[in-house]
Amino acid sequence: MKFRSTRSNECVSPSYALLHGLAKDGGLYVPETFPENVLQYKELAGKSYQDIAAIVLSYFFTNFTDEERKNMIAAAYNEETFRDERIVPLHSLDADVSISELFHGRTLAFKDLALSLFPYLLTAAKKQEREDRDILILTATSGDTGKAALEGFKDVDGTNIMVFYPSEGVSPMQKQQMQKQEGENVKVSAIYGNFDDAQSFLKRVFTNEEVNAYANDKGVLFSSANSINIGRLFPQIAYYVSTYVSLVDNGAIAEDEPFDVVVPTGNFGNILAGYFAKKMGVPIGKLICASNKNNVLADFFATGVYNMNREFYTTDSPSMDILLSSNFERFLFYVAGEDVEKVAKWEHDLLETGRMSVTPQELAALTEDFEGGWIDDDETEAVINHVYNDFGYLLDPHTAVAYGVFMNRHKQGLDAGRHTVIMATAHPYKFPPVICKSLALQQQDDPFDMLLEIGGVTGIALPKPLAELRNKPVRFSQSIEKEQMKQAVLSFVDEISNKSNKM
Repeated sequence: MKFRSTRSNECVSPSYALLHGLAKDGGLYVPETFPENVLQYKELAGKSYQDIAAIVLSYFFTNFTDEERKNMIAAAYNEETFRDERIVPLHSLDADVSISELFHGRTLAFKDLALSLFPYLLTAAKKQEREDRDILILTATSGDTGKAALEGFKDVDGTNIMVFYPSEGVSPMQKQQMQKQEGENVKVSAIYGNFDDAQSFLKRVFTNEEVNAYANDKGVLFSSANSINIGRLFPQIAYYVSTYVSLVDNGAIAEDEPFDVVVPTGNFGNILAGYFAKKMGVPIGKLICASNKNNVLADFFATGVYNMNREFYTTDSPSMDILLSSNFERFLFYVAGEDVEKVAKWEHDLLETGRMSVTPQELAALTEDFEGGWIDDDETEAVINHVYNDFGYLLDPHTAVAYGVFMNRHKQGLDAGRHTVIMATAHPYKFPPVICKSLALQQQDDPFDMLLEIGGVTGIALPKPLAELRNKPVRFSQSIEKEQMKQAVLSFVDEISNKSNKM
C-alpha cells in the first residue's frame, strides 16, 4: 500500500506518510488504492477489539509485518491503557439507539483509541526510514487531542511533542489535563485565539521551507499528531468495525443490516473514519454529521456550500468549535472522484475567500452517505438532562449534540426505522460546569468540587485519571499571542537540539 496526496500525484510509503504527516504540496495522504468491501461479519465474529484492529490495519500499514502490527496493537490496547477490557463497549440506551463508548482510555476521550497506538507506529516508521533526527510532534487541539497526544508520546525516546490550545476554548478539566502533563519531552502553550488559528499556523509550519531548514540544521523533523496524520486517522476505523460486530452479537441488528451513525464532528477525522469503514464493507446507512452552533459542516451538507465567513462561537462542546475542518479535504478528494486538480482548486478557494462549493450533482451524490444537523447550547443542556432523567445515562456535551441531532431526525422519520448508533466521544466528567448546569446543580470555582457534587447525585465514580490529576502541580501555565507561535516552536527546537548535543 502506498499513499498519495489529495492535491497531486505524489506517492509515498506508509512509513514516510507517518513521519511527515502532511504532503509536500500541502495536501493530505490517502491510500493510492482504497480497499473496498473487504470486511465481512463472518470473518469478524467473536474477535476481540485487538483482533479487529489488526485486520483493519493490515490493509493500510503494509510496511509492517503481521507480527509487528499485532505487537503494537497489544501494547496500545490493554488493561493498563483502557479501563474496559472490551476497549469500546456498546451501551443499549433504547430499542432503536445504542451508544458506542469511545472514552475508556487514559485521557477519557476517543482520541485515545488512535493515540495509544500512534507512538508505536511512528517509532517503527522512524526506524524503517532510517531517520536519525529527533521528531517534534506539533499539535493544535480544541480540547481532547492535546492531552491524548501528550500522554501517548510522554517520554517516548527520540520524540518530542508541543501542543497549542485556545486559552478560552477548552473546558476547565481539559485545561488542567494539559497544564499538569508529566514528561520530559513535552511542551504546552495556550494561545490568545481559537483552534482554527492554531491549526492554520501549524499547517503553514509543515510547508515553510525556512522553518523546516532551521529545524533540519538542528537535527529536528516536524510531524503531527492531529488526524491529518494517517497514524491518527486509520486506527479509528477499527472502532466502527468493532461497533458493527457488537451490534450483531447483541441482537440489535442482523448481519449486513444497515444502521445509521451520528458523530459529533469538529475536525472531520472521526466521521471520516466511519466513511472509510463503510467503504471497507461495514453496512452503515447514513453518517450524520452533528454540529454545535459552529455549524459550517451542517450547512455544507444542506446546501453544498462550505462557508467559513461567519461568527465563531465558544460553546459547551469546545472540541467542536472549529470552522476549518482539516480532514474535510480527504472527504472532498472522494467527492471529486479523486480529481486532485479539483481538490486543489477547492482548497485554494477556501484559503483565499473562506468559501467553496460543490455542484448540485456532487451534493446529491455525497448526501447518499452523509447528512448534517446541529443544535445550540440550550438544546445540548436539555438533552443531557433528558437522557439522564429518562435513561439514567450521563452524556458529555459533545455526545449530547449527537443525541440531540438523532432526536430531531427521529421525530422527522429520517432514520427510516434503522437502528442508530451515537458515537460517544468523551467522558462527561471532563466537562463539570456544563453537567452541573444541565442537571441544575450548584456550580463552583473548583471543577473537582463540581465533580464531587455530580458524583453525589449520579453515583458515577470519579475515574482514576481525574482523581490523580487534582493534586498534580501545574507545569505549563503560559498564554501567548498567536503571532508568537513560530518563535515558541523554534525555541523548543533549540531546546531539543541542545539536549541532544549534551547526550
